[in-house]
Parts: sequence; structure tokens; C-alpha cells
Amino acid sequence: MGDTTRWLLPNGIDELLPEQAGRVEDCRRLLLNTCASWGYEYVVPPLVEFTDSLHVGLGADLELLSCKFTDHETGKTLAVRADITPQVARIDAHSMGRQGVNRLCYAGSTLKTIANAIPADRSPVQLGAEIFGCGGIEADIEVVDLLLSLVSRSGLSDITFDIGHVAFCELVMAHVGLSTEQQNTVLELLARKANSDLDRLLATFSSEQAEKIAVLATMHGGIEVLDRARAEFADISGLDAVIGEVEAVLVCCQRLEGRVNVYVDMTEAHGYRYHSGVVFALYAKELGAPVAKGGRYDGVGEVFGRRRPATGFAIDLKAWSALATLESAPKTYVTSPVDASTQLAAKESELRASGVIVIKAAGGEVDDRCTQQLVERNNEWLVEPLEKQ
Repeated sequence: MGDTTRWLLPNGIDELLPEQAGRVEDCRRLLLNTCASWGYEYVVPPLVEFTDSLHVGLGADLELLSCKFTDHETGKTLAVRADITPQVARIDAHSMGRQGVNRLCYAGSTLKTIANAIPADRSPVQLGAEIFGCGGIEADIEVVDLLLSLVSRSGLSDITFDIGHVAFCELVMAHVGLSTEQQNTVLELLARKANSDLDRLLATFSSEQAEKIAVLATMHGGIEVLDRARAEFADISGLDAVIGEVEAVLVCCQRLEGRVNVYVDMTEAHGYRYHSGVVFALYAKELGAPVAKGGRYDGVGEVFGRRRPATGFAIDLKAWSALATLESAPKTYVTSPVDASTQLAAKESELRASGVIVIKAAGGEVDDRCTQQLVERNNEWLVEPLEKQ
């Protein structure tokens, strides 16, 4: 008996069989075509890059997720991308070098050293859209509006839109005088909602610090959180403007009232640590991990030669396609005999151009999906019902 383990895939690595692959591809086309209708241009970043260009300036968390190997031509270290967003930032800043606003979209496979979701998926297909060159809140509003339009076009329902702002925690912690190390620890505990660990840490702070951070930890829930935040932190300069940006973005959700729930979390930064402003994520009740996440990440392009304001989102296309309700016309399958005649080839081309799926009966075997057949009558090829045996 042969070794059956040779057919096993690594944990978190999957393959898409026809039905699932078809849904993913249908979603990819729908979402990219919608992005194109908003003026976003399609780019295809490389699957592999040198690590010093793929990870530079982006923090250790993304580097740890990347699978690396040695390039035999140069001896340098290569990495398979774990996130496409930084690559698109490089394309905008270095490869294209446009002035003014630049809108780009993309879709492609990624690879991670470990799964960051349940069920485990180390090879997500990522689709996203980014705006470069606009630092105003109107760009954040546009990308959220686009994302929610994709929700509508895909027929997603019972979706939760989770929104926050990176600067909120930073302003509060700076106001009470926390060190950089203390801030990082607090952010990590807030992200995990580790309340007991946070309480132990607060016991080492001054009374004013502990009081403010304890209140900060409660800044999540419905939209009323924003009013509470204004009242609790009224004395902190710049915080009102931050809250105003979140409120401006939330206006987009009103157009999908009843289909999108809103959750405000001012204590967590979604995604990787290169974000710098409004951050957001979309959750479906069926999944514990977000099906999309995004936000502002000004300055990432600086390491590629140009500092550019940027904002956008990334979608987990496989998870998204599993939730989508796609409207598609019924498909007609026609079997065609193996025949070299020019007339038959012309008829097959005509049918395929009209949307009919024509499958040759190779080896005399008729595909099970076929319900009709091409039959020659008086030197003319006609479509007739297929009588199955």
C-alpha cells in the first residue's frame, strides 16, 4: 500500500474545487468590476519580493507572518507576501510616481507562516482597494462607501461594521504620561480585552493614569460610545477632531440601515501596525475573523521614496464568497460530437458567444451536466434535447 500522507496538504493550506473556485472567481470579477466603476485601476503586484523591500518600515508583526527563503541567484532573502497592501503602496510611491490622487485595486493569493483566524487559513486570497494622495477624511469616507457598496452588490446580510481610530488611544495615553513601553503593553491588553491583566497593570500606575486608562478600556459598544468619549475625555486636546472623523465615516452605514450593524471600538487598531487613523473591519456572525479590514496608513510610501497619505481596505475573498448571494443566470450545457467539420466549429463558436457552454464528447463520453446536444440535420447543426441513457 502506498504512502497516503503524501497527498496531505499542510495545515491551513487548502485547494478550491470547482464549485468553490467558481464562487471565488465570480466574486473576484464582481468586486473588481465594481471598483473599476468607481475609478480604481487594477494592478498585479508580484507574489515574491526581497524581504528588505517587502517589510521595510512595516514592523515585526508582518515580518513574522511571512514565509522566507534564499534566492539562489543573489543569495538574498526572498519572502512570499503575507499582505498585499504595502506592495500597492510601493507601486504608487515608486513604480507609478503620480502626483495627486491615485486609486488602485488588486486581487491575489497571500501566504502566512501561521493562521490568524478560525478556521485556520494560511493562504487567503486578498482583494482590496486603496486611495493615495488624499489626506482628508473624504478619502476614508469613499473607501468605506465603496466597501459597503460591495456588501450590497454581493448580497451580504447581518454584517457588523466595526470602527475605531488609532489616534484615540495614543492621545489618551500621551495625555496621562505613559512611556512608549507602557503604551505598547496597554494596547496589547486592550486588543485582547484582557481585563484582569489590565487591572494588574493599572495597579502599578498613578491614580490619575489608572483612572483614565480604566475608562479608556470601556470605550467600545454602540454609537453612544462616541458621546461618552467626548464627555469622559473633554480635557484632551485633539480628541474631539478624532471622534468627528469616526462620525463622518459612520454616515456611510446609514444607507445600508438594517443590513449593517455598527460597533464602535476606540480601543483597538485592526490589521497591522502601520495604520495611522480611522480603522475598520467587517464581521459576519458565521465567522470569528473579519471578512474585510482597512483604514488609513499615511506614510508607508516614505520608505519607497515618497511619503503619501493613503487609505483603503482588504477583503478575505474566500470567506467573502462563502457568504455572498450571487445572482447568476441559469447555465445551458450542450454536448457536441467529436467532428472536424467547419460548420460544427462555427455553430459551437456561435453558441459559446451567446453564453451557452458547449462540451465536446471526447471519447464518446457525454458530460453529465449536458441537457442538450448538437445534431446534424440536412447539413445543418441544430440544438436538440438530450435523451440520457
